[in-house]
Amino acid sequence: MERLPIEIGRAVQSRQGRDAGRCFVILSVVDDQFVMMADGLTRKLDHPKKKKIKHLHPKPVLMDGVAQGLASGQLLDSDLRKFLRAHGLEIDQPLCKEG
Repeated sequence: MERLPIEIGRAVQSRQGRDAGRCFVILSVVDDQFVMMADGLTRKLDHPKKKKIKHLHPKPVLMDGVAQGLASGQLLDSDLRKFLRAHGLEIDQPLCKEG
């Protein structure tokens, strides 16, 4: 099975670290090894988490307009939370569930 691409707006699940099992949205790709991500709850847009790509499991959902929203300042933490909840990727629980 082909691995989904790591791109801005992609929902991902952390597989390693203290945030293992939590779901996030990729905000930017730093280089070929790292991304910056946030979930709007534990990691806000103003303090995103830097994470290695090899520790992430991409989900088949993509949030449109992340790059434009960040550039214009119109993307809110609540938008990230709503997006993750709408796709069954719970962020209130320690582990996210795929719906």
